[in-house]
Amino acid sequence: MPPINILNIGATSLSANHNYLNQSIGHNANSAINSAANFLHQNSSIINHQNGQSNDLQTANCHQTNSLAHVQNLNNQLISSGLANSVNNTCNNAVNNAIMKTANSYFNNSTTNNNINNQEMAQPDRAIGYGAFGIVWAVTDPRDGKRVALKKMPNVFQNLVSARRVYREVKMLCYFRHENLISALDVLQPPHIDFFQEIYVITELMQSDLHKIIVSNQPLTSDHVKIFLYQILRGLKYLHSSNIIHRDIKPGNLLVNSNCLLKICDFGLARVMEEDESRNMTQEVVTQYYRAPELLMGTRHYGAQIDMWSVGCIFAELLGRRILFQAQTPIQQLDLITDLLGTPDQEDLKHACTAARNHMLRKPFKTNSIAALYSLSGQANHEAVHLLCQLLIFNPDKRISCVDALAHPYLEEGCLRYHSCMCTCCVVENGKRKYCDDLEPVSSRTFNDNFLRDLYSVQQVKERLHKRILEKCSSYNRVPLCINPNSVAFKSFASSTVANLSELPLASPHQWE
Repeated sequence: MPPINILNIGATSLSANHNYLNQSIGHNANSAINSAANFLHQNSSIINHQNGQSNDLQTANCHQTNSLAHVQNLNNQLISSGLANSVNNTCNNAVNNAIMKTANSYFNNSTTNNNINNQEMAQPDRAIGYGAFGIVWAVTDPRDGKRVALKKMPNVFQNLVSARRVYREVKMLCYFRHENLISALDVLQPPHIDFFQEIYVITELMQSDLHKIIVSNQPLTSDHVKIFLYQILRGLKYLHSSNIIHRDIKPGNLLVNSNCLLKICDFGLARVMEEDESRNMTQEVVTQYYRAPELLMGTRHYGAQIDMWSVGCIFAELLGRRILFQAQTPIQQLDLITDLLGTPDQEDLKHACTAARNHMLRKPFKTNSIAALYSLSGQANHEAVHLLCQLLIFNPDKRISCVDALAHPYLEEGCLRYHSCMCTCCVVENGKRKYCDDLEPVSSRTFNDNFLRDLYSVQQVKERLHKRILEKCSSYNRVPLCINPNSVAFKSFASSTVANLSELPLASPHQWE
Protein backbone atom coordinates (compact mmCIF):
# COMPACT_ATOMS: atom_id res chain seq x y z
CA MET A 1 0.00 0.00 0.00
CA PRO A 2 1.53 3.37 -0.99
CA PRO A 3 2.03 6.12 1.63
CA ILE A 4 -1.01 8.36 2.08
CA ASN A 5 0.98 11.56 2.65
CA ILE A 6 1.90 14.15 0.03
CA LEU A 7 5.54 14.23 1.12
CA ASN A 8 7.48 11.07 0.39
CA ILE A 9 11.08 10.03 0.86
CA GLY A 10 12.86 10.23 -2.48
CA ALA A 11 13.84 12.52 -5.30
CA THR A 12 13.40 12.77 -9.05
CA SER A 13 15.45 10.34 -11.09
CA LEU A 14 14.28 9.23 -14.53
CA SER A 15 13.13 12.70 -15.60
CA ALA A 16 16.58 14.06 -14.82
CA ASN A 17 18.10 11.64 -17.30
CA HIS A 18 15.76 12.00 -20.27
CA ASN A 19 18.32 13.86 -22.35
CA TYR A 20 20.78 11.01 -21.99
CA LEU A 21 18.12 8.47 -22.95
CA ASN A 22 17.24 10.61 -25.96
CA GLN A 23 20.84 10.47 -27.09
CA SER A 24 20.87 6.70 -26.62
CA ILE A 25 18.01 6.13 -29.06
CA GLY A 26 19.31 4.94 -32.40
CA HIS A 27 22.50 3.40 -31.00
CA ASN A 28 22.95 -0.33 -31.06
CA ALA A 29 21.09 -2.33 -28.41
CA ASN A 30 24.04 -3.12 -26.16
CA SER A 31 25.30 0.46 -26.16
CA ALA A 32 21.89 1.93 -25.37
CA ILE A 33 21.06 -0.58 -22.64
CA ASN A 34 24.44 -0.52 -20.92
CA SER A 35 24.80 3.26 -21.07
CA ALA A 36 21.31 3.90 -19.73
CA ALA A 37 21.71 1.33 -16.97
CA ASN A 38 25.08 2.69 -15.87
CA PHE A 39 23.85 6.26 -15.94
CA LEU A 40 20.76 5.46 -13.87
CA HIS A 41 22.78 3.35 -11.47
CA GLN A 42 25.06 6.28 -10.74
CA ASN A 43 22.43 9.02 -10.56
CA SER A 44 19.14 7.58 -9.27
CA SER A 45 17.96 8.76 -5.84
CA ILE A 46 15.79 7.22 -3.16
CA ILE A 47 12.26 6.96 -4.44
CA ASN A 48 10.13 5.47 -1.69
CA HIS A 49 10.36 3.94 1.78
CA GLN A 50 7.42 2.52 3.69
CA ASN A 51 9.06 2.14 7.13
CA GLY A 52 12.49 1.90 8.72
CA GLN A 53 12.64 -1.88 8.91
CA SER A 54 11.27 -2.67 5.46
CA ASN A 55 13.37 -3.66 2.46
CA ASP A 56 10.41 -3.14 0.13
CA LEU A 57 11.48 0.04 -1.64
CA GLN A 58 9.17 0.88 -4.48
CA THR A 59 10.18 2.90 -7.52
CA ALA A 60 8.46 5.66 -9.40
CA ASN A 61 9.55 7.63 -12.44
CA CYS A 62 8.96 11.03 -10.83
CA HIS A 63 6.20 13.05 -9.20
CA GLN A 64 5.48 15.37 -12.10
CA THR A 65 2.91 14.14 -14.59
CA ASN A 66 4.66 15.92 -17.44
CA SER A 67 7.83 14.00 -16.57
CA LEU A 68 5.88 10.76 -16.74
CA ALA A 69 4.50 11.79 -20.11
CA HIS A 70 7.99 12.49 -21.36
CA VAL A 71 9.28 9.12 -20.21
CA GLN A 72 6.31 7.46 -21.94
CA ASN A 73 7.19 9.37 -25.10
CA LEU A 74 10.75 8.05 -24.88
CA ASN A 75 9.41 4.54 -24.47
CA ASN A 76 7.32 4.96 -27.61
CA GLN A 77 10.41 6.04 -29.49
CA LEU A 78 12.33 3.09 -28.13
CA ILE A 79 9.61 0.69 -29.28
CA SER A 80 10.24 1.69 -32.87
CA SER A 81 13.89 0.73 -32.47
CA GLY A 82 13.03 -2.61 -30.80
CA LEU A 83 14.86 -1.67 -27.60
CA ALA A 84 11.92 -0.82 -25.32
CA ASN A 85 11.61 -4.07 -23.36
CA SER A 86 15.33 -4.49 -22.89
CA VAL A 87 15.87 -0.89 -21.83
CA ASN A 88 12.89 -0.89 -19.47
CA ASN A 89 13.95 -4.11 -17.77
CA THR A 90 17.57 -3.02 -17.46
CA CYS A 91 16.63 0.47 -16.28
CA ASN A 92 14.25 -0.88 -13.62
CA ASN A 93 16.95 -3.22 -12.32
CA ALA A 94 19.48 -0.38 -12.33
CA VAL A 95 17.09 1.91 -10.45
CA ASN A 96 16.34 -0.78 -7.87
CA ASN A 97 20.02 -1.46 -7.31
CA ALA A 98 20.85 2.23 -7.05
CA ILE A 99 17.98 2.87 -4.64
CA MET A 100 18.96 0.00 -2.37
CA LYS A 101 22.60 1.02 -2.41
CA THR A 102 21.81 4.66 -1.62
CA ALA A 103 19.16 3.87 0.97
CA ASN A 104 21.40 1.79 3.20
CA SER A 105 23.36 4.81 4.41
CA TYR A 106 20.14 6.63 5.32
CA PHE A 107 17.82 4.02 6.72
CA ASN A 108 20.27 2.24 8.96
CA ASN A 109 20.06 5.41 11.06
CA SER A 110 17.75 4.71 13.97
CA THR A 111 16.74 8.37 14.26
CA THR A 112 15.10 8.09 10.86
CA ASN A 113 13.34 4.85 11.66
CA ASN A 114 12.28 4.81 15.25
CA ASN A 115 11.04 8.29 16.11
CA ILE A 116 7.99 8.38 13.88
CA ASN A 117 4.93 9.72 15.65
CA ASN A 118 2.12 7.50 14.38
CA GLN A 119 -0.56 9.90 15.51
CA GLU A 120 0.98 12.73 13.48
CA MET A 121 1.53 10.46 10.48
CA ALA A 122 -2.19 9.65 10.52
CA GLN A 123 -3.24 13.29 10.23
CA PRO A 124 -4.55 14.17 6.76
CA ASP A 125 -2.67 16.62 4.58
CA ARG A 126 -4.72 19.75 3.94
CA ALA A 127 -4.50 23.25 2.54
CA ILE A 128 -4.26 25.87 5.27
CA GLY A 129 -3.72 29.10 3.37
CA TYR A 130 -3.14 30.69 0.01
CA GLY A 131 -2.27 34.08 -1.38
CA ALA A 132 -1.21 35.79 -4.59
CA PHE A 133 2.07 33.90 -4.88
CA GLY A 134 1.77 30.56 -3.11
CA ILE A 135 -0.32 27.88 -1.43
CA VAL A 136 0.51 26.45 2.00
CA TRP A 137 -0.38 22.91 3.08
CA ALA A 138 -0.07 21.22 6.45
CA VAL A 139 1.72 17.92 5.74
CA THR A 140 3.74 15.24 7.50
CA ASP A 141 7.50 14.91 7.10
CA PRO A 142 8.01 11.14 6.62
CA ARG A 143 11.58 11.35 7.93
CA ASP A 144 10.54 12.05 11.52
CA GLY A 145 6.74 12.12 11.51
CA LYS A 146 6.53 15.80 12.40
CA ARG A 147 3.87 18.04 10.97
CA VAL A 148 5.32 20.82 8.82
CA ALA A 149 4.12 23.51 6.43
CA LEU A 150 4.74 22.95 2.73
CA LYS A 151 4.65 26.09 0.60
CA LYS A 152 3.97 25.43 -3.07
CA MET A 153 5.05 28.20 -5.46
CA PRO A 154 3.45 27.40 -8.83
CA ASN A 155 4.04 28.91 -12.27
CA VAL A 156 7.28 30.47 -11.12
CA PHE A 157 8.65 31.20 -14.57
CA GLN A 158 5.68 32.85 -16.27
CA ASN A 159 7.53 36.16 -16.56
CA LEU A 160 10.75 37.79 -15.44
CA VAL A 161 9.19 39.80 -12.59
CA SER A 162 7.60 36.68 -11.08
CA ALA A 163 10.77 34.60 -11.48
CA ARG A 164 12.99 37.22 -9.82
CA ARG A 165 10.50 37.72 -6.99
CA VAL A 166 10.37 33.99 -6.19
CA TYR A 167 14.15 33.71 -6.35
CA ARG A 168 14.42 36.56 -3.83
CA GLU A 169 11.82 35.02 -1.51
CA VAL A 170 13.53 31.61 -1.50
CA LYS A 171 16.87 33.25 -0.74
CA MET A 172 15.30 35.18 2.15
CA LEU A 173 13.65 32.10 3.65
CA CYS A 174 17.01 30.32 3.62
CA TYR A 175 18.73 33.40 5.05
CA PHE A 176 16.56 34.10 8.11
CA ARG A 177 17.59 32.74 11.51
CA HIS A 178 15.33 34.37 14.07
CA GLU A 179 12.69 33.15 16.53
CA ASN A 180 10.03 35.53 15.24
CA LEU A 181 10.52 34.94 11.51
CA ILE A 182 9.47 31.91 9.47
CA SER A 183 12.46 30.35 7.70
CA ALA A 184 13.08 27.40 5.39
CA LEU A 185 13.68 24.03 7.06
CA ASP A 186 14.14 22.30 3.72
CA VAL A 187 13.63 22.81 0.00
CA LEU A 188 12.45 19.92 -2.15
CA GLN A 189 14.97 18.81 -4.73
CA PRO A 190 13.87 20.07 -8.15
CA PRO A 191 13.41 17.84 -11.21
CA HIS A 192 15.47 18.21 -14.38
CA ILE A 193 15.49 21.86 -15.42
CA ASP A 194 13.22 21.14 -18.43
CA PHE A 195 10.43 20.20 -15.99
CA PHE A 196 11.27 22.85 -13.40
CA GLN A 197 8.10 24.95 -12.98
CA GLU A 198 7.25 24.80 -9.28
CA ILE A 199 9.18 25.22 -6.03
CA TYR A 200 8.35 23.56 -2.71
CA VAL A 201 9.67 24.96 0.58
CA ILE A 202 9.20 23.30 3.97
CA THR A 203 8.82 25.57 7.02
CA GLU A 204 7.67 25.20 10.60
CA LEU A 205 3.94 24.59 10.98
CA MET A 206 2.16 27.09 13.20
CA GLN A 207 -1.30 26.52 14.65
CA SER A 208 -3.08 29.73 13.73
CA ASP A 209 -2.62 33.36 12.73
CA LEU A 210 -3.42 36.67 14.36
CA HIS A 211 -6.37 37.38 12.06
CA LYS A 212 -8.15 34.19 13.14
CA ILE A 213 -7.51 35.00 16.78
CA ILE A 214 -8.76 38.59 16.48
CA VAL A 215 -12.07 37.58 14.84
CA SER A 216 -12.58 34.63 17.22
CA ASN A 217 -14.36 34.64 20.57
CA GLN A 218 -11.08 33.93 22.36
CA PRO A 219 -10.41 36.55 25.04
CA LEU A 220 -7.44 38.83 24.37
CA THR A 221 -6.03 40.24 27.57
CA SER A 222 -3.62 43.14 27.88
CA ASP A 223 -0.84 40.59 28.39
CA HIS A 224 -1.72 38.91 25.09
CA VAL A 225 -1.62 42.22 23.23
CA LYS A 226 1.75 43.18 24.73
CA ILE A 227 3.36 39.79 24.03
CA PHE A 228 2.10 39.74 20.43
CA LEU A 229 3.13 43.34 19.74
CA TYR A 230 6.56 42.78 21.30
CA GLN A 231 7.25 39.79 19.08
CA ILE A 232 6.07 41.58 15.92
CA LEU A 233 8.46 44.44 16.62
CA ARG A 234 11.26 42.08 17.67
CA GLY A 235 11.00 40.22 14.36
CA LEU A 236 10.78 43.44 12.37
CA LYS A 237 13.85 44.86 14.10
CA TYR A 238 15.86 41.88 12.84
CA LEU A 239 14.26 42.13 9.40
CA HIS A 240 14.96 45.85 9.04
CA SER A 241 18.52 45.42 10.32
CA SER A 242 18.93 42.87 7.49
CA ASN A 243 18.11 45.71 5.06
CA ILE A 244 14.70 44.19 4.22
CA ILE A 245 11.23 45.75 4.10
CA HIS A 246 8.39 43.24 4.48
CA ARG A 247 5.77 45.31 2.61
CA ASP A 248 2.78 43.19 3.62
CA ILE A 249 2.54 43.18 7.41
CA LYS A 250 -1.02 42.19 8.34
CA PRO A 251 -2.65 39.86 10.92
CA GLY A 252 -2.90 36.98 8.42
CA ASN A 253 0.88 37.06 7.94
CA LEU A 254 1.57 36.79 11.67
CA LEU A 255 1.49 33.10 12.62
CA VAL A 256 0.79 32.10 16.21
CA ASN A 257 1.04 28.94 18.32
CA SER A 258 -1.03 28.03 21.36
CA ASN A 259 1.81 29.19 23.64
CA CYS A 260 1.53 32.68 22.03
CA LEU A 261 4.80 32.33 20.10
CA LEU A 262 4.52 34.54 17.00
CA LYS A 263 6.38 34.39 13.68
CA ILE A 264 6.21 36.76 10.72
CA CYS A 265 5.63 34.93 7.42
CA ASP A 266 5.01 35.47 3.69
CA PHE A 267 7.94 37.35 2.19
CA GLY A 268 6.53 37.33 -1.33
CA LEU A 269 6.46 41.14 -1.44
CA ALA A 270 9.59 41.71 0.67
CA ARG A 271 12.57 43.49 -0.86
CA VAL A 272 15.81 45.16 0.14
CA MET A 273 15.73 48.84 1.05
CA GLU A 274 16.47 51.22 -1.80
CA GLU A 275 19.05 53.84 -0.85
CA ASP A 276 18.82 55.72 -4.14
CA GLU A 277 15.79 58.00 -3.73
CA SER A 278 15.73 58.73 -7.46
CA ARG A 279 14.81 55.11 -8.23
CA ASN A 280 11.08 54.44 -8.30
CA MET A 281 9.59 51.64 -6.19
CA THR A 282 6.29 49.85 -6.83
CA GLN A 283 3.23 51.13 -4.98
CA GLU A 284 1.36 47.85 -5.37
CA VAL A 285 2.34 46.62 -1.93
CA VAL A 286 0.67 46.14 1.47
CA THR A 287 -2.93 45.05 1.89
CA GLN A 288 -4.98 48.25 1.68
CA TYR A 289 -6.27 48.31 5.28
CA TYR A 290 -2.66 48.39 6.53
CA ARG A 291 -1.19 50.64 3.81
CA ALA A 292 0.72 53.71 4.96
CA PRO A 293 -0.54 57.16 3.85
CA GLU A 294 2.61 57.89 1.82
CA LEU A 295 1.80 54.84 -0.31
CA LEU A 296 -1.83 55.90 -0.65
CA MET A 297 -0.62 59.32 -1.81
CA GLY A 298 1.62 58.03 -4.57
CA THR A 299 5.14 58.22 -3.16
CA ARG A 300 7.75 56.71 -5.47
CA HIS A 301 10.25 55.97 -2.71
CA TYR A 302 9.70 54.58 0.77
CA GLY A 303 11.45 52.67 3.52
CA ALA A 304 10.88 50.51 6.60
CA GLN A 305 8.42 53.12 7.95
CA ILE A 306 5.63 51.55 5.88
CA ASP A 307 5.96 48.39 8.00
CA MET A 308 5.68 50.47 11.17
CA TRP A 309 2.40 52.01 10.02
CA SER A 310 1.06 48.50 9.45
CA VAL A 311 2.11 47.54 12.99
CA GLY A 312 0.14 50.52 14.31
CA CYS A 313 -2.98 49.38 12.47
CA ILE A 314 -2.56 45.86 13.86
CA PHE A 315 -1.99 47.20 17.39
CA ALA A 316 -5.29 49.10 17.20
CA GLU A 317 -7.00 45.98 15.81
CA LEU A 318 -5.74 43.90 18.74
CA LEU A 319 -7.15 46.45 21.16
CA GLY A 320 -10.49 46.98 19.42
CA ARG A 321 -11.01 43.54 17.78
CA ARG A 322 -11.88 45.29 14.50
CA ILE A 323 -10.00 46.75 11.54
CA LEU A 324 -9.09 50.36 12.25
CA PHE A 325 -9.22 51.72 8.69
CA GLN A 326 -11.51 49.55 6.55
CA ALA A 327 -12.40 51.26 3.28
CA GLN A 328 -13.37 50.09 -0.19
CA THR A 329 -10.96 52.27 -2.18
CA PRO A 330 -7.57 53.92 -1.59
CA ILE A 331 -9.21 57.38 -1.58
CA GLN A 332 -11.72 56.29 1.06
CA GLN A 333 -8.86 54.73 3.01
CA LEU A 334 -7.09 58.08 3.02
CA ASP A 335 -10.30 59.80 4.18
CA LEU A 336 -10.60 57.44 7.16
CA ILE A 337 -6.98 58.14 8.13
CA THR A 338 -7.47 61.92 8.03
CA ASP A 339 -10.72 61.54 10.00
CA LEU A 340 -8.59 60.22 12.85
CA LEU A 341 -5.31 62.12 12.41
CA GLY A 342 -6.66 65.36 10.94
CA THR A 343 -5.48 67.15 7.81
CA PRO A 344 -1.69 66.93 7.45
CA ASP A 345 0.33 70.12 7.01
CA GLN A 346 2.55 70.96 4.05
CA GLU A 347 5.64 69.37 5.62
CA ASP A 348 3.83 66.09 6.24
CA LEU A 349 2.76 65.99 2.59
CA LYS A 350 6.27 66.24 1.17
CA HIS A 351 6.33 62.52 0.23
CA ALA A 352 3.01 62.73 -1.65
CA CYS A 353 2.86 63.17 -5.40
CA THR A 354 1.67 66.55 -6.67
CA ALA A 355 -1.85 65.41 -7.60
CA ALA A 356 -2.37 63.75 -4.19
CA ARG A 357 -1.07 66.83 -2.38
CA ASN A 358 -3.45 69.08 -4.31
CA HIS A 359 -6.31 66.69 -3.62
CA MET A 360 -5.64 66.83 0.12
CA LEU A 361 -5.33 70.64 0.22
CA ARG A 362 -8.64 71.08 -1.66
CA LYS A 363 -10.58 69.11 0.93
CA PRO A 364 -12.11 70.79 4.01
CA PHE A 365 -9.73 71.03 6.95
CA LYS A 366 -10.11 68.32 9.61
CA THR A 367 -8.99 68.41 13.22
CA ASN A 368 -7.62 65.21 14.74
CA SER A 369 -9.77 62.78 16.73
CA ILE A 370 -6.97 61.00 18.58
CA ALA A 371 -9.07 60.85 21.73
CA ALA A 372 -11.26 58.29 19.94
CA LEU A 373 -8.43 55.74 20.36
CA TYR A 374 -9.25 55.48 24.06
CA SER A 375 -12.63 54.03 23.11
CA LEU A 376 -11.07 51.04 21.31
CA SER A 377 -11.29 49.01 24.52
CA GLY A 378 -10.66 49.15 28.25
CA GLN A 379 -7.06 48.10 27.49
CA ALA A 380 -6.41 51.36 25.61
CA ASN A 381 -4.67 53.13 28.50
CA HIS A 382 -2.41 56.18 28.28
CA GLU A 383 0.74 54.15 27.50
CA ALA A 384 -1.02 52.12 24.81
CA VAL A 385 -2.50 55.19 23.10
CA HIS A 386 0.82 57.04 23.31
CA LEU A 387 2.66 54.22 21.50
CA LEU A 388 -0.20 53.88 19.02
CA CYS A 389 0.03 57.57 18.17
CA GLN A 390 3.78 57.23 17.57
CA LEU A 391 3.13 54.39 15.12
CA LEU A 392 0.25 56.13 13.33
CA ILE A 393 2.06 59.32 12.33
CA PHE A 394 1.21 60.62 8.86
CA ASN A 395 4.74 61.75 8.06
CA PRO A 396 7.01 58.68 7.72
CA ASP A 397 10.06 60.75 8.76
CA LYS A 398 8.45 61.32 12.17
CA ARG A 399 7.09 57.79 12.63
CA ILE A 400 8.66 55.72 15.40
CA SER A 401 11.24 53.05 14.51
CA CYS A 402 11.34 49.43 15.66
CA VAL A 403 14.22 50.13 18.02
CA ASP A 404 12.44 53.04 19.72
CA ALA A 405 9.10 51.21 19.83
CA LEU A 406 10.68 48.25 21.61
CA ALA A 407 12.03 50.65 24.23
CA HIS A 408 8.57 52.12 24.90
CA PRO A 409 7.32 51.62 28.51
CA TYR A 410 4.13 49.92 27.26
CA LEU A 411 6.16 46.90 26.09
CA GLU A 412 8.22 46.35 29.26
CA GLU A 413 5.84 43.67 30.54
CA GLY A 414 5.62 42.00 27.13
CA CYS A 415 9.41 41.82 26.95
CA LEU A 416 9.66 40.39 30.48
CA ARG A 417 7.00 37.74 29.92
CA TYR A 418 8.44 36.67 26.57
CA HIS A 419 11.96 36.24 27.89
CA SER A 420 10.83 34.66 31.17
CA CYS A 421 9.37 31.54 29.60
CA MET A 422 8.95 31.70 25.81
CA CYS A 423 12.24 32.56 24.14
CA THR A 424 15.18 30.28 23.37
CA CYS A 425 17.84 32.97 23.74
CA CYS A 426 17.60 32.95 27.55
CA VAL A 427 18.42 29.79 29.49
CA VAL A 428 17.88 28.31 32.96
CA GLU A 429 21.02 27.66 34.97
CA ASN A 430 20.96 26.24 38.51
CA GLY A 431 17.23 26.81 38.70
CA LYS A 432 17.47 30.48 37.75
CA ARG A 433 16.66 32.22 34.51
CA LYS A 434 19.75 33.69 32.89
CA TYR A 435 18.87 36.46 30.47
CA CYS A 436 20.97 36.97 27.37
CA ASP A 437 22.83 40.20 26.81
CA ASP A 438 20.89 41.17 23.70
CA LEU A 439 17.16 40.56 24.04
CA GLU A 440 16.32 41.94 20.60
CA PRO A 441 19.23 40.93 18.33
CA VAL A 442 19.89 42.42 14.93
CA SER A 443 21.18 40.56 11.90
CA SER A 444 24.93 39.95 11.86
CA ARG A 445 24.99 40.95 8.19
CA THR A 446 22.71 42.66 5.71
CA PHE A 447 20.83 40.87 2.99
CA ASN A 448 21.48 42.10 -0.53
CA ASP A 449 19.94 41.25 -3.87
CA ASN A 450 23.08 41.49 -5.97
CA PHE A 451 22.36 37.94 -7.14
CA LEU A 452 19.53 39.39 -9.25
CA ARG A 453 21.53 42.14 -10.91
CA ASP A 454 22.81 40.15 -13.91
CA LEU A 455 19.59 38.20 -14.55
CA TYR A 456 17.78 39.67 -17.55
CA SER A 457 15.73 36.72 -18.83
CA VAL A 458 13.43 34.07 -17.40
CA GLN A 459 15.77 31.32 -18.56
CA GLN A 460 18.70 32.89 -16.72
CA VAL A 461 16.71 33.04 -13.48
CA LYS A 462 15.50 29.48 -13.98
CA GLU A 463 19.00 28.09 -14.46
CA ARG A 464 20.47 30.04 -11.55
CA LEU A 465 17.64 29.16 -9.16
CA HIS A 466 17.75 25.50 -10.16
CA LYS A 467 21.47 25.40 -9.42
CA ARG A 468 21.09 27.16 -6.06
CA ILE A 469 18.33 24.84 -4.90
CA LEU A 470 20.38 21.77 -5.79
CA GLU A 471 23.30 23.22 -3.82
CA LYS A 472 21.01 23.95 -0.88
CA CYS A 473 19.55 20.45 -0.94
CA SER A 474 23.01 18.90 -0.80
CA SER A 475 23.96 21.12 2.14
CA TYR A 476 21.05 19.86 4.30
CA ASN A 477 22.66 16.40 4.56
CA ARG A 478 19.23 14.84 5.05
CA VAL A 479 17.19 12.23 3.22
CA PRO A 480 15.68 14.02 0.19
CA LEU A 481 11.92 14.37 -0.20
CA CYS A 482 9.60 14.42 -3.19
CA ILE A 483 5.89 14.80 -3.88
CA ASN A 484 4.03 11.49 -3.70
CA PRO A 485 1.60 11.14 -6.66
CA ASN A 486 -0.08 8.18 -4.92
CA SER A 487 -1.06 10.18 -1.85
CA VAL A 488 -4.70 10.60 -0.90
CA ALA A 489 -4.63 14.38 -1.35
CA PHE A 490 -2.39 14.52 -4.42
CA LYS A 491 -5.11 15.51 -6.91
CA SER A 492 -6.25 18.33 -4.67
CA PHE A 493 -2.67 19.39 -4.02
CA ALA A 494 -1.70 19.32 -7.70
CA SER A 495 -4.72 21.39 -8.71
CA SER A 496 -4.41 23.93 -5.88
CA THR A 497 -3.46 27.34 -7.19
CA VAL A 498 -2.83 30.85 -5.99
CA ALA A 499 -5.63 33.26 -5.20
CA ASN A 500 -7.15 35.46 -7.87
CA LEU A 501 -6.41 39.13 -7.36
CA SER A 502 -10.15 39.71 -6.93
CA GLU A 503 -10.06 37.50 -3.83
CA LEU A 504 -7.35 39.56 -2.17
CA PRO A 505 -7.85 42.86 -0.31
CA LEU A 506 -4.58 44.18 -1.74
CA ALA A 507 -6.31 46.77 -3.99
CA SER A 508 -4.37 48.58 -6.67
CA PRO A 509 -3.10 52.06 -5.77
CA HIS A 510 -5.03 55.10 -6.95
CA GLN A 511 -3.73 56.51 -10.23
CA TRP A 512 -3.06 60.09 -9.23
CA GLU A 513 -1.31 61.18 -12.38
